[in-house]
Order: sequence, then C-alpha cells, then structure tokens
Amino acid sequence: MLAAAGSVRPAGRGAGGSGSSVRDATAPQLTATMDGHQSAPAQPERHGSFNYDIESTDSAWRVAGEAPDPSSEALLRYDDDEPRQPLLRKRTMNTTSQIAIVGANVCPVESLDYEIVENDLFKQDWRSRKKKQIFQYIVLKWTLVLLIGLCTGLVGFFNNLAVENIAGFKLLLTSDLMLKQRYITAFLAYGGCNLVLAASAAAICAYIAPAAAGSGIPEVKAYLNGVDAYAILAPSTLFVKIFGSILGVSAGFVLGKEGPMVHTGACIANLLGQGGSRKYHLTCNWLRYFKNDRDRRDLITCGSAAGVAAAFRAPVGGVLFALEEAASWWRSALLWRTFFTTAVVAVVLKGLIEFCRSGKCGLFGQGGLIMFDLSSTIPSYSTQDIVAIIVLGIIGGVFGGLFNFLLDRILRAYSFINEKGAPYKILLTITISIITSSCSYGLPWLAPCTPCPTDTVEQCPTIGRSGNFKNFQCPPGYYNGLASLFFNTNDDAIRNLFSSGTEKEFHMSTLFVFFTAIYCLGLVTYGIAVPSGLFIPVILAGATYGRIVGTLLGSISDLDPGLFALLGAASFLGGTMRMTVSVCVILLELTNDLLMLPLVMLVLLISKTIADSFNKGVYDQIVVMKGLPFLEAHAEPYMRHLVAGDVVSGPLISFSGVERVGNIIQALKITGHNGFPVVDEPPLSEAPELVGLVLRSHLLILLKGKGFMKEKVKTSGSFVLQRFGAFDFAKPGSGKGLKIEDLDFTDEEMEMYVDLHPITNTSPYTVVETMSLAKAAVLFRALGLRHLLVVPKTPGRPPIVGILTRHDFMPEHIHGLFPNLQKSH
Repeated sequence: MLAAAGSVRPAGRGAGGSGSSVRDATAPQLTATMDGHQSAPAQPERHGSFNYDIESTDSAWRVAGEAPDPSSEALLRYDDDEPRQPLLRKRTMNTTSQIAIVGANVCPVESLDYEIVENDLFKQDWRSRKKKQIFQYIVLKWTLVLLIGLCTGLVGFFNNLAVENIAGFKLLLTSDLMLKQRYITAFLAYGGCNLVLAASAAAICAYIAPAAAGSGIPEVKAYLNGVDAYAILAPSTLFVKIFGSILGVSAGFVLGKEGPMVHTGACIANLLGQGGSRKYHLTCNWLRYFKNDRDRRDLITCGSAAGVAAAFRAPVGGVLFALEEAASWWRSALLWRTFFTTAVVAVVLKGLIEFCRSGKCGLFGQGGLIMFDLSSTIPSYSTQDIVAIIVLGIIGGVFGGLFNFLLDRILRAYSFINEKGAPYKILLTITISIITSSCSYGLPWLAPCTPCPTDTVEQCPTIGRSGNFKNFQCPPGYYNGLASLFFNTNDDAIRNLFSSGTEKEFHMSTLFVFFTAIYCLGLVTYGIAVPSGLFIPVILAGATYGRIVGTLLGSISDLDPGLFALLGAASFLGGTMRMTVSVCVILLELTNDLLMLPLVMLVLLISKTIADSFNKGVYDQIVVMKGLPFLEAHAEPYMRHLVAGDVVSGPLISFSGVERVGNIIQALKITGHNGFPVVDEPPLSEAPELVGLVLRSHLLILLKGKGFMKEKVKTSGSFVLQRFGAFDFAKPGSGKGLKIEDLDFTDEEMEMYVDLHPITNTSPYTVVETMSLAKAAVLFRALGLRHLLVVPKTPGRPPIVGILTRHDFMPEHIHGLFPNLQKSH
C-alpha cells in the first residue's frame, strides 16, 4: 500500500484531544476530485508528517462534548435572535460539482489552468527566446484572430445562405399549392419538409455531438470561467453546430441561429488555437505557441465575439457581449484583438452581401443576417411616451422572469426524456416539429382576411417568399396578417413587426395569438436535441407585445408601433438574458437608429431590475442546471463566516523533491488529482520546505522520458533541460495527453528516483489558512487559478495545510460540510 512508501505522505492529521477545536475533530479523508482537490485537516500534526494508510481513512467522527477554542471562531454562526452555535463540520467527501450534463450525458469536469508555471524549463525558455521569436509569437496571434474573423464570417454567411434557400424553397412550394387551393397537400408538403429537416437535425446532434444541442452560450461562458467540460469545443461539435443549426432553423422551429453562432465562433477559435485536430489529422506545428490555456482563452473570447458579430452584423455589440456576458477575465490588449476580429467579420459579411445583391445567391437576395433599418423614422418622444416605456420595461421584466422560471421546469422535464437515449431525443424533436407546423399552418386560418391598403408601396398580397402581406387562403386583394408572421422565416417576421408606417396592418387579435404561440413554442422548443438560440424567440415575442402596447397607446403616443416593437424586444431581452450594454448596442446596430438610445437604455434597465427580483438570467440558470461549477465574480455572504482551512480535507498527498518512481506511479493510479505539492525534507533541505506544485501532466511527460537515478540525490536538472523543451510540456488539444495507463516500467525502474525540481512550479499562489473563504474565492477567480495552496499560520508545522480547487468553493460542497450554515448569511 501507499503507506509503505515513506515519501508519498499526508501532510498532517487532526490532533484531537480535549482542547482541540471542532475543526481538529474532523475525520481525515481522501477526496479525489477531478481538479486535484486534496488537502489535510485544518489543524495538522505539529511534529512533522508521518505515514498514513490511504485505505484506512474511515476513522471515527468525534464531536462529543469538545468545546471549541478561540481559533475556531470562524466556525460560529452569528444570529441576532439565537446564541452562537458552532457549525459542526460534517464528515463528507467532495463529490459535488465534478460532473456536468453535456448533451444528455453526464461527463466529468476538469478545470482550466490560467496560471503561468514558473519552473526551470519555463525560465530557460523565456531566457532563450530571441526578438525574432517574440515577434513571431505576436504576428501569429494577430494572424489567428484574423483567421477567426474570416472563418466565422464565412460560416455565418453560409448559415444564412443555406437557411434562406432551404426555407425559401419550402415556403414557395407551400404558397404555390395554396394558390391552387390544394390546402391539405400544402400542409402535408409544409409539415413533411419541416419533419424531415427536424429529424435530420436531431439525428446528427444525438448521434454525432450531443454537446451541440442548445445555444452553447452557457458552455462558452463556463469555459471562459475556467470549466473544461467534455467535447463542448470539439470539431464534431462544430460540424453539428453549423449543419444542425441550418436544418433546425429551416425546419420552422421557433429558435434562432444567433446563440449557436457564438458557440460556432468559439469552436473555430479552439480548433485554430490548438493547431487543428490530431484525431482528424489536421495539425499545424507552428501553432505550438498557443498550446496553453491562457492563449486559448483569449482566442475563444475573440471567437465568441465574432459569433455575435456574424449573427447580428453588430461588431461593437459582439465585443460588448464578450465583455459583459461571456468572458470572466478581461484586459485592454484583449479588447483590441476582439475589436479587430469583429471588424474582420463585418467586412467579410458586407462584401458577401454585396455580391449576393446581383441575384447570384438563389433565394437569399437581401434576406438573412437580420438588419432592420428604422433610421427613416425620426422619433420624437414626450412625457406620455416615457410612461409607456416604463410600462413596457415592467412587462418585459415580469414576462422575462416567468419565461426563465418555466424554461427551467421544462428543461428539467426534458432531461428525463433525453437521458433515455438518441431515439427518444429524435422522437421529442419530431413531436415538437409537428406541433410547430400545426400552429404555424393552422392558426392563420383563425385570422380574418384584411383588404390590402391602398397607399402601400409593396405589392399586396405579396407574391413570393417574404413580405408583409401574405395571401394564404384569402381572395385576391386581401391578405392574412397572421400568415405574414407565421409563414415567413423568423428574420422576416421580425422585419414585419419592426416595420414603420404600418399602424393598422396587424389586428390586435392577430398580435395576441402570435405572442401566445411564440411565447409557448419558444419555451418548448429550446430543450430539444437541436442547436437552438433564444435570441430570436425572445425578440419575436418582445416585439409582438411591444407592438400591442404601441397600438393600444396610439392615440396618446407619438411613437410608431414599429419603434414600440423594438422597445418591446429590448425589454424582453433584458428580462430573460439580463444583459444591458451589449443588447442595447446590438439593437442599435441592427436598426441603425441611434436616436432611440436613451429609450432602449431606460427599458433595459427597468426590465433587468424587475426580473432580477424573481430569478437569475437564463444562461446563468442553464449553467447551474448543467452542473457546471461556475465561479461568480463575488463571494457568497456565508463564505465570510468560514476560513480557508475550514473547507480543506485530507489527507494531503505530497511528493519529495527527489521522489521514488514507484511512489509517483502509485499516487497517480489511486488518485484523480491534477496537482501535487512538492516538499523537501532533510537531507535535501535543512527543514521541511515547500518547493512548489507539480502537475500530473508534467509528471507523466517526465516519467515517459525515463531520466531516472539510482540514488536519492538532488541534481542540477541538466537531464531535463537537455532532453526536454518548454513546448514538450505544452497542453495537448482536446484531451489527447498522456495517461498513466500508457506508461510501462520495469521493477528496477520502479525502485529508482527522479528529480522533480526542474518541472515544479516554484511560485504557486498560496494563502494562509486563516484567510476568509470569501477573500480566497475572489482571489481564486480573479487570478484564474486551478490550485490554491493553503499554508499554516504558525511555525513548526508541515509547510502546507491543503489545496483549494474550484470544487471547494461550490455551495453544494460547503453546505455538505456545514449543514447548519445558513445560506442567507
């Protein structure tokens, strides 16, 4: 057993005794989380370390009558109405927040490590880098963001081109059959096309890349927070995201391709940043500079911004979206690169749309890439209009909070269906497709036929695929207002709602029916196994009730109903997604109407404030639902009543600076830890000394090199420095790194020694055990750490108490340790 190996040891054990604190009485336990969480009790043995049998960790949990000493004051709960009570720490293992739902599968979660590993190899590499290499690195970084912008722009245009042509063909076929009064055949053709497209989208998503389902924004947001869930940025996910989104939107679902475009941009950035894909034999060695989490994080931030820019033709909105919603870490250099990326996207889209104006893109024309030019409408607003806008903001906040609540319940219900396997996912998608087709074809029959306006510049009824005046079943000279909204692509429906000078185009009953249908269909559609975004359903529903309010207040307001539709869309976006600055700029870039800025700002602030009193934003809810261990920018209030030493648990597995190969192999096999403290003891040092932290991935590469010694002596590290370069220890792409099972050693090699000093990070971030957990949490997130070492406050003890990882800051884990801890504190 591991206890027989004298160097792989727990750093300490609870001392116990009549004078020990509640923390002293904590039973030590091995907690092997996916992030290398391994730590000792908060009051380690004061007389050095000792051998500990890992298989006998079930020692008794003792709280019997032991009065806490003053050092455990952080464990006391303060309540004005109750006397102080010790928060007895429950014997538990850290098994929370280590798995997440990816698609419908439960997968292990790893954390990303944005910390610079300052070991001998790193220092030698930076000392040896010449100006030419530094210049090459900078040029490559700018070249990569240029490529990200180009590729994302091309993919965004391709998506729109495909959707407009596929959906256009379907709608033209249905319209031609209806003109011949073959209504049943028209429905069968319309519903059949939708069914085939929906089943195809669900099939490739369910069988090829389940992680591609949904919008992908929660996953990208979690990745940029430091959470590396399985396959969320894989090449297969990119493939399904592109084609699944095209098929899903073309199938007439109430969903958008804007959210998936954010995920698509992030996948493109990840693929380029890691030098391609080994699995698909697409690799570039010259991209080795970016094989680390820090540079990949920056590139994926640029990719997410490019996705928004490609979806909405809103380059500045894309930058602000990445800043406000996606990224957890930001700096001025990243702002400049992100802005450059979105500018490239805008130029690419502009050029391709100009090319399509000549009619060479089939049914695309000027469709797709939603752009609603309201600049011709000059808004002049008065006090009555401000009151109406405040009402819109309140409505948006209430509807947004309700939408998020209902969506949470529906997604939890869908999870029971989706976890049964791919056939059930496809069946659910087909069911929603039939419901959607029935609503969009059947509901317009309830709408009255309206005479065509005499002063319109458009042809009425519209002949062809898009337009404000759909004939549907009406006689010549009449149009069906509800069909004008249902029987169009989502982009064209939004154009119709935003259109100005159309006060009497839509009946009030038409708008009420459309709002109810879109609100409900948007809720039931999001959880199916199809790449789907929430922007378009939310904009559609918000624009509809905005137009309802505008029509009702037409007698007392000077604003056009189309402008009310824009403000309604803004209020619903603020109520569901809780974004303000980025949504404001995206809408202004979409409508080319800067004069609406004060009104959009006002309605967004009101709707967000109202909705925040009900629940979290929709993407934050989905992050929690998926089990992704997301770290908020602020610490929870109850963390102020705990210290860092309260949440660590043990025993802590550490290595000596010169360690026996067999000990390392055994420790790697029996734990899932990704970081191990390195502690030098006599005769390697005068007293026990914390050398630093060594990563599992680096240990595996060093062991593979087999630079072993027969004697336990500290070397100069010349073998490692000669045999390896810094790039040999770079992070592989998509989890293709070495595993302990890949290595094979003889019995003789197992008894030899290896010097860990050259690959040990000698400057890891450390906190003292008495630091408040709230302060440690803020530090952990701000620095983008994976491991935070906890050191003792008093001398004469082992040099390390434990290691804090992302999972130790999760509410589930903390409340599992301290069940009596009040969440409201």
